[in-house]
Amino acid sequence: MRRILFLAACLASGLLPLAAQETEYRISLKSPGNPAQTYTLTEAADGTLKAAADLPVQVFRKNLTEGINSVEEITLKAGSTVYFSFEEVVKSEFNHSDCQFYMPGFWYHRNLRSPKEAPSFHTSDSWLVREDRLSTPLTGIFNEKTGDYYTVVRTGKQDKECLTTHSAGEVILSGKTSLGFTGFRNVGGKAALVFGFPYSEAPKTYIRKLTLAPAIQTFIKLEKGESITLTWNVRKGNAADYSGFVADVWNYSFDSFNPQKVEAQYSPDEAKAILANFFKESYVDKYDLKYYSGVHMRTDNCASTGSIEVGFVGRVLLNAFNALEYGEANNRADLVASANAIFDSYLVHGFTSNGFFREFIDETHKEEPNVYSIRRQSEGAFAVLNYLEYERRKGRKHTQWEERIKQLLANFLKLQNADGSFPRKFDNNFTVIDGTGGSTPSATLPLVMASTYFKNKEYLASAKQTAGYLEKELISKADYFSSTLDANCEDKEASLYAATAMYYLSFVTKGQEREHYVDLCKKSAYFTLSWYYMWNVPFAQGQMLGDVGFESRGWGNVSVENNHIDVFIFEFATILDWLAKERNEPRFSSFSGVIKSSMLQLMPVSRHMFNIGKVGYYPEVVQHTNWDYGKNGKGFYNDIFAPGWTVASLWQMLSPDRVENYFNPQKR
Repeated sequence: MRRILFLAACLASGLLPLAAQETEYRISLKSPGNPAQTYTLTEAADGTLKAAADLPVQVFRKNLTEGINSVEEITLKAGSTVYFSFEEVVKSEFNHSDCQFYMPGFWYHRNLRSPKEAPSFHTSDSWLVREDRLSTPLTGIFNEKTGDYYTVVRTGKQDKECLTTHSAGEVILSGKTSLGFTGFRNVGGKAALVFGFPYSEAPKTYIRKLTLAPAIQTFIKLEKGESITLTWNVRKGNAADYSGFVADVWNYSFDSFNPQKVEAQYSPDEAKAILANFFKESYVDKYDLKYYSGVHMRTDNCASTGSIEVGFVGRVLLNAFNALEYGEANNRADLVASANAIFDSYLVHGFTSNGFFREFIDETHKEEPNVYSIRRQSEGAFAVLNYLEYERRKGRKHTQWEERIKQLLANFLKLQNADGSFPRKFDNNFTVIDGTGGSTPSATLPLVMASTYFKNKEYLASAKQTAGYLEKELISKADYFSSTLDANCEDKEASLYAATAMYYLSFVTKGQEREHYVDLCKKSAYFTLSWYYMWNVPFAQGQMLGDVGFESRGWGNVSVENNHIDVFIFEFATILDWLAKERNEPRFSSFSGVIKSSMLQLMPVSRHMFNIGKVGYYPEVVQHTNWDYGKNGKGFYNDIFAPGWTVASLWQMLSPDRVENYFNPQKR
């Protein structure tokens, strides 16, 4: 009777019970030196999966269905030595054309913001990927018309990886791995979940920035009598929209994986003391503009270069503010002197004829592009406003700097579109080069800060206009894109900046308006969270990150184009702690603790340099999957990095009271 009632409830909801879903099983067996043979398996009454031919391996299936959740357990036992690849396909009742898809930290909607050279529907409507590409080893299928969805997530211990000889085709693994694959497929017009073991990628594998390679199918060896058990959880649900779907899946994933803090190695003060060595050793004073050299550097020697960048990956001015604040608090006259010299040089030499920051200068090659971005300009203004507020509280006033920032903000108001958005890129004459609005939330921060510092309502009105655009075009559409300047795709930073923008607006608004911004912050925060790893991807011996015991949980993937992890966090951990209180969501503060503990793991200190040339020069491109920026691959860094932004990001994370103090009049 209970089963009849359950079936009736599922049918009434439009969701078929998992046991009723059509499922296909396949096993591919490879003999070394020969093409693999694939066999379709059917389930017998005793729970075994059998092929039409006798196979040298037995396959057993156990399934436990509880309501809308199902645990799928597959055990393979070898009768003789065998090299196998197993695949399971769970067909949904959804039309493929009605669905949006989700693989956390890598795939959102149909990845149509990404170019055809990266994984997207531009290339195929069906994709399989290796699990270590994903912040949670999960695939979701969301039916836009009904709100119904299915997810599959890999469970069990995942602690093994091995090196491979090839990156495409049929590949026999050199040892044991824990990595499987997950994805979705168009099966006769219906959307299906596809998963299996060991890892495969199709129709392409993504090996380098904007470089798709032929598919790969790997095979793992089972000796005679050896067995392996694999487990996946398949789940059903319903959400009001794609945002609700992502939020629900994140909460479910958090509860399932229960990520814990990494063992603490440094207190905030200890971490800052190490990072401060970057300010000391990277300072360059031989050009008109003084700066901390933090971009286009080699990881092995960290030698300073002639590249100077205000925001994005350089963060020269924010680091100057950090060095000044730290130097004065810790009697470091050298840091105070270099920080003041940087600000003084930018006041005189750091602006264009129309009052924009000179964003990027290559003194080595005497190159300076005449292309500017709302993101770098905003990050420069953000740093200077922090500096000005700090100086004012110290009793020091900088009228010339105030006029510079007022001119820059006047430029902002001139660039802002009627819908509240800002163009992504433009030139010194205000000619728009890239009109997409994904970088808009970066401007919200300095506009809100300036409205408080200058007591100017025009800046606040502009900031609220950005919020209107963000709500309409990014947050309500669950479409976070092109905030990072070196890619055109779905990315973490657009959602992170959107959440941060709403956080800043909450400090200068009251009542229902403030509550609305808090709600928008929470909604976008789930997308930011979706990029951060719930689990520890395995590494092979010989891959440096594995050899040093690196654990990936708490680190964030970057974008669809740039498939590596990094420490881009800035205020976000603080926002999670704040949201946990504002919206009574303890998962947020718990995961914030994971992030804050995990992101200090690779701190380069004497005798523990993690393949970095200098103490405190925190690594950037951490390559955790089969993808690289051009050098070294999984388990290593690219050979060129930008510690300017990593130091600034971690410093902001280690200064959790900074934003609240800025807006608190009692502390001015």
